[in-house]
Order: sequence, then C-alpha cells, then structure tokens
Amino acid sequence: MDEPIPRTSAGDGPADDPIDRAYLARFTLGNAALEREVLELFAEQAPHYLERLREAQTRTDWQHAAHTIKGSAAAVGARRVAGLAQKAEQIDFTVKGARSLVHRDEAVAALAAGIEEARGFIARLYAGPCPKRPSGEEPQRQA
Repeated sequence: MDEPIPRTSAGDGPADDPIDRAYLARFTLGNAALEREVLELFAEQAPHYLERLREAQTRTDWQHAAHTIKGSAAAVGARRVAGLAQKAEQIDFTVKGARSLVHRDEAVAALAAGIEEARGFIARLYAGPCPKRPSGEEPQRQA
C-alpha cells in the first residue's frame, strides 16, 4: 500500500502534483476533513461529467459539460484538468467534419488522462485510515 502523500511545511506538494494542495488548504480554510470531502467528491463525480462531455450532441451540452469540469477542477486545485477543460470549452462544436471530431476526441482523451491522474493522486493521498468526521456521519452528496 502506498504511503499517504505528506504536505510540506508550507502545505503544498511538488509543483507538478495534479492537485495544488496549498490552494485547496486556503480554499477550505485548512479544514482537512473538508479537503478530503471535496477531493473525494471530485474524484467520484469527474468521470460522470467526462462521460457527459463524451456524449454531447449539441454545442450547449458540450460547453456545459466542459464548463462543469473546469469549475470543479479549479475548485479543488486540479489546475491541469481545469486548463484542459477550458481548452475543450472553446472548441467550436458547430464545425462539421472529421477535423472537428478529431479535436473533440483529442480533448476528451486529454481530459480523461488528466482526470485519471488527479483521481490516482487523490486515492494515494487517502490510502491510509480515514479521519473520523466530527459528527460521526458521512456527508450527504447530491447527484
């Protein structure tokens, strides 16, 4: 089993980590339980939003899915994923033909790789025992 990834004294990890933990710590006001909750929620939900992007049949659906990925990735400090989603959001979905499909397929593939990298990092980060929540209850998650 992998060891949990420690923070440095500044609260961050190496610059090339898929999650900017220093940003996340500021965003969550240093609440480790909240950090874990939002990271696990991102890891759980990102593949669903990626599937919505993959299945988009209209420009609106494409842009909405890309925008959702961009926002959720940015919120947890997954900067590479957010950047890839921003690029995907700007693809002109209305252009017909093979070139447009290739651009969309490339965007989906790049996002899938970025999301899996972030999810793997999150899984390694919390490979150890879970800290108990103050209330002793699991968070309620919306679908």
